[in-house]
Amino acid sequence: MTEYIPVSDHAASAAPGCMPDSRLVAARFAALAHPARIEILRHLSASNSCCCREVVDHFDLAQSTISQHLKILVEAGLVRFEPDRQRSRYAVDRAALADVSASLGALINSCCSGR
Repeated sequence: MTEYIPVSDHAASAAPGCMPDSRLVAARFAALAHPARIEILRHLSASNSCCCREVVDHFDLAQSTISQHLKILVEAGLVRFEPDRQRSRYAVDRAALADVSASLGALINSCCSGR
């Protein structure tokens, strides 16, 4: 199992010769490496924002499990969190997901170009 390192810890712990951007991309890939988190992203992307209860009601998982997955997605910068009175609102950070897509595309292009 891959160790998950929050995005905030990546710049400080970057390996020698490993650019912080690579660490950020790896952290985001790690956050996406669980089927429940991918499904949570899909669910969140269908609306502007959802409270945790709305996400829990959509899945057959415990509230604590959903909360942990949301925490990982927030720490990776893929989901935004906003307190809303007694509820917490979550929304997909579409720009961050677009960056993940672009990073993956660039990686594939650089690896397949034969350079």
